[in-house]
Amino acid sequence: MSEDSSTGAGESPIGASPTRIANPLLRHEANRAMVWVGVVGTALLLVYIAQPLLVIFGAMVFAAMLDGGSRLLGRGLKIGRGWRIAIVLLGTVGFFGWLVFFTGSQISQQAAELPEIVTRQFFRTISWLRSQGFDISPDDVSGLMGQVASGAGTVSRAIGGVLGAFTTMIIVLIIGIYVALEPRLYERGIAWMLPPKGRDEFFKTTNAMSFTMRRLMFGRLVGMVFEGLFTYAMLAGYGLFAGEAIPMAALLAILTGVLAFVPNVGALVSGALMVLVGFSGGVEMGIYTIVVYLLVQNIDGYIIVPMIARKTVDLAPALVLGMQLIMGILFGVIGLFLADPLLAMLKVGLERRSAANTLNDADAEEGTPA
Repeated sequence: MSEDSSTGAGESPIGASPTRIANPLLRHEANRAMVWVGVVGTALLLVYIAQPLLVIFGAMVFAAMLDGGSRLLGRGLKIGRGWRIAIVLLGTVGFFGWLVFFTGSQISQQAAELPEIVTRQFFRTISWLRSQGFDISPDDVSGLMGQVASGAGTVSRAIGGVLGAFTTMIIVLIIGIYVALEPRLYERGIAWMLPPKGRDEFFKTTNAMSFTMRRLMFGRLVGMVFEGLFTYAMLAGYGLFAGEAIPMAALLAILTGVLAFVPNVGALVSGALMVLVGFSGGVEMGIYTIVVYLLVQNIDGYIIVPMIARKTVDLAPALVLGMQLIMGILFGVIGLFLADPLLAMLKVGLERRSAANTLNDADAEEGTPA
């Protein structure tokens, strides 16, 4: 048999692959199907590894806070970056050490009393509403609260309880420290995997995200410190002229400061706790705690935050609440804390993408012949 008869026209001597689709139309449809399979597979993979990705993002947030503190110290201390980060870490550890060892006994005693006071005041409120004609059953409300509490932490409990949460926190701290020490190393590593023509835009986007994250975290920290100190001063000052101190002033101040990290939702939770504890001491004390809450939130919301964070990020409140709702349902408390930074990074990325598309369109119009 001759060589011409053993191979078809246009085929190599080895022959076509048995998996090759000869029909161009079918081959095109198969390629499209494979693209969709890849998209669906990537989406499923992201859902499967969502928790590790959220932990990594939490580490990035912590790294941004360390980087911001290092840059702030660098304005006055002309020392290496590693030493400045070490100073920030030692200062943070020292603060929490003081908080635990010098105020631990008082705070722990107040923390033990808080659930009882809140529960008692809650049922008093329900009873008052029922006396006003509202058809509310305390048992139904308690069951609803139990369902919300059990559902909100479903994903968080999957990490492994208290030990798992502690381990996750250690991982966040370690990754954050490594990234803060050498951020350019990891940026170059990611850029190396991108096409050469997109690396310049990647660096610009990461620089914009880093700047926004630093400003956002600085604003959050300033707001937390202000709300905690101002709340404690106002609550402790009540006893100077009323003769009766507000219970758990230190604990309420710490909770107000910590929850200030979560905008909108944190203020509502801390305010509700403050008012419930205040009314446990009488109507006058309760009204005073309402005034304190309004003062703290208005000063922080209209003076502190606009001066630092909103000028840089400018996130719509409704959009933030929606993101917090989604992240809270999906990932519990961790998602609630990271919803605002994640939304800010998405906003910066979309703005950079829009700016790049506008610039490309302008260049294309200039290159079009008349």
